[in-house]
Amino acid sequence: MFAGLRASFITGLVVIAPIGLTIWLMWSFVGWVDGLVLQFVPEKFQPRNYIGVDVRGVGAVIFLIFTVFVGWMAKGMIGRSLIHMGERFVERMPVVRSVYNGLKQIAETVFAQSETSFDKACLVEYPRKGIWAIAFISTSAKGEIRARIPRDEDIESVFLPTTPNPTSGFLLFVPRKDLILLDMSVEDAAKLVISAGLVYPGKPNDDQPMLPLPGEEAAPGQGRTARSE
Repeated sequence: MFAGLRASFITGLVVIAPIGLTIWLMWSFVGWVDGLVLQFVPEKFQPRNYIGVDVRGVGAVIFLIFTVFVGWMAKGMIGRSLIHMGERFVERMPVVRSVYNGLKQIAETVFAQSETSFDKACLVEYPRKGIWAIAFISTSAKGEIRARIPRDEDIESVFLPTTPNPTSGFLLFVPRKDLILLDMSVEDAAKLVISAGLVYPGKPNDDQPMLPLPGEEAAPGQGRTARSE
């Protein structure tokens, strides 16, 4: 009986924890934005003066409207001119220049609206022959990198993520013939990396032929079939 209760409790925790943490994080973030934005709103325009209570989210809405307005202005000629003028002014300030350029690069990387993304997930032999790791193909090697590699074949830029934090990893330049392309999506491969191999995308097809494992011999005309869990 206690084992069943324990199993039910763990199952419920797995269901509730992600939902509860997501709601708490969003609620806390909205409250933080409210506290940051509303202090710049004049007292006579504060929401509590009209409805009697502080409504969480008003500051977030004001910030959203203000951000959209700034983005709309930045697309115009006047906005671009003002931005360039401000950046030239910042470039003359030694410490501020480094901080601004770093934060700008991070913001452009995180919030970029371009569709640039990893092309495919693949397997690459790393850190030595016979050991395979999941990696992501970003693009073909170009420029000086391609010219300096003494190989007359296609070279791919490959990002090899670490587990369980896929935001860090290694940039490798690998001959395309040494890569094994995967049918799974980049998102599924990322889940596999983050879970340290515990979450596999989909389920193996029992009728799908697979290559025999080392030491196994497949019957003529047949391959090893996937074992269902």
